[in-house]
Amino acid sequence: MTYEDLLPTNCCASWFCPGSLALPGEMKVNVAVFFYGCNFDCLFCQNESHRQLRLPPLVSLDAFVSRVKSNPKAECVCYFGGSPEPQLPFALRASKRLVELLDEGDGTEDGGFVDKSSRRGKALPRICWEWNGCGNPALVRRATELSFQSGGVVKFDLKAFDENLSLALSGVSNRRAFENFEMIAENFFDDRDAPIITATTLLVPGYVDEVEVERIAEFISGLSSEIPYSLLIFHPDFCMRDLTITPRSQAARCLEAAKKHLNRVYLGNKQMLALAPP
Repeated sequence: MTYEDLLPTNCCASWFCPGSLALPGEMKVNVAVFFYGCNFDCLFCQNESHRQLRLPPLVSLDAFVSRVKSNPKAECVCYFGGSPEPQLPFALRASKRLVELLDEGDGTEDGGFVDKSSRRGKALPRICWEWNGCGNPALVRRATELSFQSGGVVKFDLKAFDENLSLALSGVSNRRAFENFEMIAENFFDDRDAPIITATTLLVPGYVDEVEVERIAEFISGLSSEIPYSLLIFHPDFCMRDLTITPRSQAARCLEAAKKHLNRVYLGNKQMLALAPP
């Protein structure tokens, strides 16, 4: 399923990505691509509709590419869901086709884009990913190359540090997510205003506490203390409707723990704290 989301939007990278910090009046949009299906089975899933595979209409690769290519307002394309991993081959082919088509019409002598990172001249939409990070490493690297080329962002949902906790909450080991995160950080991260890699963690009450957050933040800081890290407030959903919204005290402790190791830490969807317990 695809739809247009007017920028700035609620993207997890909106607090530092130039795509969401566009000047007022530009009327740019994010082409949001919601993939049905996921390679995780999270008890706290915040987008459980991805399981209803018969609901969305089928979208061909050609139709999708044509829609994005012909949209002058398209600042970025963000693949999320569910999670993009099960449909990475489709997303990679579509993104590669977009790059090739827009490259052909650029008009530069070398056939390349003009300064992709700063967005001067004609440029393709930023290609971004929001995923759990446990995809095939070769495909993850190819996806990251497209984001790097277009000035996009790759967002990892690092759900927990402890592997047993990941198995209990999501039914899947999260080791590959950390391995892929390390691979991308070491090969693609730099000190651009818009870092290519970021991470988020959902603060699940009673499970993902300041100990888990600090271990994740320490891991990230071992790669670079400048990698942005967002903590997200939990709301009761799917199989965990009996829990509360993340308590304000838990959010404060987790924020403090992350800031011990990282310079760029953000508390997302904090408006829900107004309804949270102390």
